[in-house]
Amino acid sequence: MSGAGKKVADVAFKAGRTIDWEGMAKLLVSDEARKEFATLRRAFDEVNTQLQTKFSQEPEPVDWEYYRKGIGSRLVDMYKQAYDEVKIPQYVDNVTPQYKPKFDALLVELKEAEQKSLKESERLEKEIVDVQDLKRKLSTMTADEYFAKHPELKKKFDDEIRNDYWGY
Repeated sequence: MSGAGKKVADVAFKAGRTIDWEGMAKLLVSDEARKEFATLRRAFDEVNTQLQTKFSQEPEPVDWEYYRKGIGSRLVDMYKQAYDEVKIPQYVDNVTPQYKPKFDALLVELKEAEQKSLKESERLEKEIVDVQDLKRKLSTMTADEYFAKHPELKKKFDDEIRNDYWGY
């Protein structure tokens, strides 16, 4: 196998080991998404298996002497010459250098969005706890207790009373 082909097979094998299939499966909510995900995983495993078995092996060298004894040296020499003249083109990767910086920038953006999302999630969880606490205490809470938690509202109401503005 050519050096580039072997490199592709090695990269695909390493990628297959680093994919968190179970973690991604936990994020799926619909049955249709689970079916599509299972299909994707099967296809990936099939391609990865082919890369590891079929395409990562070097071809066995031809035993020209064995054929010379059975067929004759003149015909075998002609085939050997034709075999030696076959040149398999090397794969040159022109795509990865173009898209690698874009992909890296997207990864950075993804990490920033993830951090922002986690912060927002924490804020919302805290707000949920506060609302649930307020809901439990609402029937027995006094105005002073409420304004102690929300001083901005107390200031707003005090300003409205002071300015003789009663909302109409």
